[in-house]
Amino acid sequence: MTQSETPPVVAVDTAQIFASVGDVPYEWQIAADNLRWGDNVRAILGLPDTADIATGRAFAQLLDPNTPLSRFDAVMRSTEGDQGSGVFYQVKYCLRTAQTSGPGLWIEDVGRWFAGPDGKPVRAHGIVRVINDRHAQEQQLAYLSQFDGLTGEMNRWRLAEVLTSTLEEATKFRNSCGFLLAAIDNLARINEAYGYDVADEVIAAVAKRLRAKMRGADVLGRFSGNKFGIVLNKYTFEDLNTAADRLLAGVRDDVVQTKAGPVAVTATIGGVVAPRHARSVGEILSRAQEALNAAKAKRKGSFLSYRPNIEREERRRENQRSGDEIVSALNERRVVMAFEPVVETLSRKIAFHECLMRIRRPDGSIETAQNVIPAAEHLGFVRLLDHRVLELVIAELAANPNFRASMNASPISATDPDWWAALNTQLRMYPGVAQRLIIEITEMSAIQDIDDTRGFVARVKDLGCQIAIDDFGAGYTLFRSLRKLGVDIVKIDGAFVEHMIRSEDDSAFVLTLIDLARRLKLKTVAERVQDEEAASVLANAGCDYLQRKLIGLAKLERKPDIAAA
Repeated sequence: MTQSETPPVVAVDTAQIFASVGDVPYEWQIAADNLRWGDNVRAILGLPDTADIATGRAFAQLLDPNTPLSRFDAVMRSTEGDQGSGVFYQVKYCLRTAQTSGPGLWIEDVGRWFAGPDGKPVRAHGIVRVINDRHAQEQQLAYLSQFDGLTGEMNRWRLAEVLTSTLEEATKFRNSCGFLLAAIDNLARINEAYGYDVADEVIAAVAKRLRAKMRGADVLGRFSGNKFGIVLNKYTFEDLNTAADRLLAGVRDDVVQTKAGPVAVTATIGGVVAPRHARSVGEILSRAQEALNAAKAKRKGSFLSYRPNIEREERRRENQRSGDEIVSALNERRVVMAFEPVVETLSRKIAFHECLMRIRRPDGSIETAQNVIPAAEHLGFVRLLDHRVLELVIAELAANPNFRASMNASPISATDPDWWAALNTQLRMYPGVAQRLIIEITEMSAIQDIDDTRGFVARVKDLGCQIAIDDFGAGYTLFRSLRKLGVDIVKIDGAFVEHMIRSEDDSAFVLTLIDLARRLKLKTVAERVQDEEAASVLANAGCDYLQRKLIGLAKLERKPDIAAA
């Protein structure tokens, strides 16, 4: 065969192809109601004779009565018009014959109908195929989209839908509804002690117990891993307590029998009445969670309902304002530094400056760190502030070769890879800066995990920086670990220093800390030194440096007096 020659057309056996892929072709002459099928129809649909499906009417009689849409509906009730090439249709239905048992045969029917001169359907042709497996998968996916696979109860998404409609109805008819958030206590311990499969048994058992104690009109759903949400229809504030007590008793009254043996289980519940105390689904969920947290803090296995609290709401509004102010200050570059000198006790020469964060408000007034950091930590903004402070401190050190400084690192930044990357990058950019930088961590953060703190100290010192423990003495528990931490400087908590002249206890405590540090060959800084009398006592005890009131504070953003350093 030459390149220009056309290859011969080979006829294919369409019947064989249809049979191999499981499709059955058909043609329906609508006016005569004559339905003709492909030769493989008996094998595919399991019919001994095609006489039972020789007409459209006969075929329709085999459809499950619960089938929502048939071929007849798709063709004869179509709102589209035939423009000459036919009108496409696709339907799914369940077929039941004398030979089928169980759920029947699920059929996908795809075809085109063609119109006569009057525009009405006169003929249709298409194919059908059995889709039992696919239908089962679709049903399973549809089920899992609304229900929890472990407990069989509604999932969070479906529960929120029901809660929305219940709230709308309660608001419309001026009724009340309730929402309870029930958490299985100590599920993590059950996981650890028995394994996740036993914990799953406990979750499923608690769901059944909650369901058994609910009214018929109430709705249960799995809210999250160990939490269930209960929507209570037409409930008052007083009814909420009764329902919660009944549910708590149902969970705890008997042990849960598992394959690992009996497991004792309790639950804690928080609840809210809407729209009295919550006017949206978001408010319902957040306030139920708030009540649950309060119940856990009070006593596990108990119930608390949400009650409005003016002070709490004001704190939230203040937190929101603080968050907005912090973000605006960062975006507008209004985070600035103040420099507090730390001096040698005997010579009063400046040893280094502690760099303190400040926020300059739009009106020019200054907000101190102690008024900003608690809100920043609570709202998750402290990481962003630490990054900005790091930039400012490194820039100051790079610009002033004789400047030594210390800066605070929050516990969050101590484990933040981005903060470490920024510190490492900037120290490499400015050789010699690391030797003039002291990183401060508080004693309270240090004692949370001694091994993690040792790792933090080692990383800081590997970069060439020194490290100090701030507010030392506030925790009382770091003494035995002080040596192995490897820090360079101990800053004695000012709460003890400022009263040491008037308080024998504080004086004894401070002097003991200084003596301990000297024996461990650590430098000491006394914070909040009030007067010369206190400075003299500290000097005689061997304290290395003094800080705060007696020494003073450099003006905001003014370059530190490098010549005095």
